[in-house]
Amino acid sequence: MTVTQLSFAQKAAQHWTQERIRKITGGKKYVIDPLNGAELLRALGLLNSDAGMSADAVRKYVQINHMIALMEPLVLSLSARFPAVRILDCGCGNSYLTILLAWCFREIWKKPAQIIGIDTRSDVIAKSAKRAADLQLQDFVSFETVSVADFYRRREQTESADERKSTRIHLVIALHACDTATDDALALAFADKSDAFAVAPCCQAELAGLWRKMSAENFKSAFSVLINSPELRRDSCSTFTDAMRVLLARGSGYEVTATEFVPSAHTPKNRLLTGNRRGNYLDNALDEYAELRQALGTGIALEQRLSAEALVRLNQKILR
Repeated sequence: MTVTQLSFAQKAAQHWTQERIRKITGGKKYVIDPLNGAELLRALGLLNSDAGMSADAVRKYVQINHMIALMEPLVLSLSARFPAVRILDCGCGNSYLTILLAWCFREIWKKPAQIIGIDTRSDVIAKSAKRAADLQLQDFVSFETVSVADFYRRREQTESADERKSTRIHLVIALHACDTATDDALALAFADKSDAFAVAPCCQAELAGLWRKMSAENFKSAFSVLINSPELRRDSCSTFTDAMRVLLARGSGYEVTATEFVPSAHTPKNRLLTGNRRGNYLDNALDEYAELRQALGTGIALEQRLSAEALVRLNQKILR
């Protein structure tokens, strides 16, 4: 620990009385608090130079702790099964979650991990890599400027089947990956037979765009009232898109749940889809998807990203 970090830790220890901690936590026990994670929270921009926390930062602080609490049972379960958990954060952006997980593995869970954060924006990747280096987390996390599709394609082209098996991703995460980038992350999890995934979809614009065209063409169906109303269309398309993702994941061998991962008062983009691979490929889930697809008038991008075998099974149901 450097002198600067030590002085900041001391400053945080002086500032954060138990009363102040209770004020921001509501008396709840959080995995990360301003005492045990002072340098981490400072690196993430949540603590000011005087170790204080703004109102906006408090909201973000509560969100990240809630997210870590939701993921903790999952990562600990994986840690019990594998010598080092391999995690891929798709569309990692500013890498709050990536770095939080790396820090928790080192400081809280005290388990080895190999975490990779990928994003197509080189500027945010450079900032994330610097932040991780400042926190001395290089043994737990690395970053790459690459798309999800190219990341997986590169592995297929440069690694043998045995090598891909030995580097298989155990957990795929995607926090607010825009539109069909969530489908890319899920498709990678399915293809890699990842043990689990956790995605918080964002900007589900694909279905809304298709419905907008259908509205212009005066398309008639049981959902016409939704298709022809921009306000209803936006909200319902998000729900239908994620419902179809759940069905395709269940049909691909995953037990899936949908939950609210932050209060809707903080953000409307608060749906978390988590999946655990059980190997039970639910045929009736694909039946439901085919029926929903027919009623909606279209499918979603994830459908075309399925394996050839899964796509054959699905097309047989769609063409019935």
